Amino acid sequence: MAPMTSSAPLSWSGFAAAEPVFADTVRRRFQLYKHHVLATVRKDGSPRVTGLEADFRFDELLLGMMPGSRKSLDLVCDPRFALHANPGPDAEMSDGDVRVSGRAVQITDPGYLARFVEDATPPEPFLLFRADLTEAVRTGLDGDELVIQSWRPGQPLRTVRRT
Repeated sequence: MAPMTSSAPLSWSGFAAAEPVFADTVRRRFQLYKHHVLATVRKDGSPRVTGLEADFRFDELLLGMMPGSRKSLDLVCDPRFALHANPGPDAEMSDGDVRVSGRAVQITDPGYLARFVEDATPPEPFLLFRADLTEAVRTGLDGDELVIQSWRPGQPLRTVRRT
């Protein structure tokens, strides 16, 4: 097996350009439910998980949160995150299990923020982050097989099947 190469994180639009069908599958899975689970890194290096709404807007995956919230403070200190789609009420995973991870880039451009407010009408004040991805994974069932699809920037979509 060839050694893994690391590439810079890609924005959602970059992911969608690289793997349009898979990106659409991941986006649609996130859009099934409003609330998801965000994992961040605390100052001391330990993990924190908290609820979050994922917003797909302007060809990007956006993460909005209240200023001063623990998750926003975590991301300002260390931008690494993982976002897991709400599994929903179906314990059989018929829609699959999806997560993305990467780096959250705080958006401070006044024009972009004004456009977001006009389009999304979020509760104010808020902080807005763009998700730059280092990985997207979908785990699902195909009959009796467990199917794991994973993508990383600069690499083709990888599919593993397990019985």
